[in-house]
Amino acid sequence: MSKNVAVIICAAGPSSRFAGQGGSSSGGDKNKPAFGGLRKKQFVDLSGRAVFLRSVELFSSRDDVKQILLAISPEDEELVKVKWGANLNFFNVKICFGGAERFETVGKALELVKDDIDLIAVHDAARCCVTAELIEEVIVAAAKNGAAIPACPVSATIKEVKKDKTIIKTIDRSNLYEAQTPQIFEASLLKRAYANLKNLKDSKISDDSQLVEALGEKVAIVETDSSNIKITRQSDIPIAEAILKSRPKPKPEGPIGPYIEAQW
Repeated sequence: MSKNVAVIICAAGPSSRFAGQGGSSSGGDKNKPAFGGLRKKQFVDLSGRAVFLRSVELFSSRDDVKQILLAISPEDEELVKVKWGANLNFFNVKICFGGAERFETVGKALELVKDDIDLIAVHDAARCCVTAELIEEVIVAAAKNGAAIPACPVSATIKEVKKDKTIIKTIDRSNLYEAQTPQIFEASLLKRAYANLKNLKDSKISDDSQLVEALGEKVAIVETDSSNIKITRQSDIPIAEAILKSRPKPKPEGPIGPYIEAQW
């Protein structure tokens, strides 16, 4: 039996590392808002479409996805509504406002999740290279285990380093994985994990899986590779473009959204 899925797409981050990096992205002037500077990474043009919109389209194409919440910063509301409002209306996406930290953003969005939702997927807007196949695998794993995330085995040599930038030791990487998104959980489990946040005040929260782990619950992984890249710096844009270009162009099924030709 198919489970009803709600998706929270986190797009409220300040993109400080992206905006603070020197150089320019391959998007050129279309990635510069009228007030100057670079547009935030989640709104940057990537091969003809906004980074965040690529994930919206993938989730919206699924019959089991009953709700999509796009969590943005209040300061970006005008930009999002003016530039992508038609797309978001077509895909039945509801805009909500996030917080200063990622966990605050998810916490606010959780309050808007419908009562008939079985699974909640939390996805970083900057992970624009996620595939429909990976989304399907993580949903299946979450439906079976209650919680699942995509994760990539660490291939690089990892060093623990002091504040003075000297090495303390080399870390054994044999059981190390890099967590990715979408991270998907039973709705009641994720809500319970967020309710437990008050007991984790001294912890640095880096993802939703960490909150579920803090409850003593097991989280399954779906092993994937590094192509599910997260845009963090401007130099990641051409890498993401190369990844997307290397994949077969998908054929749209059913109705297509407004401006679809321009998006490709």
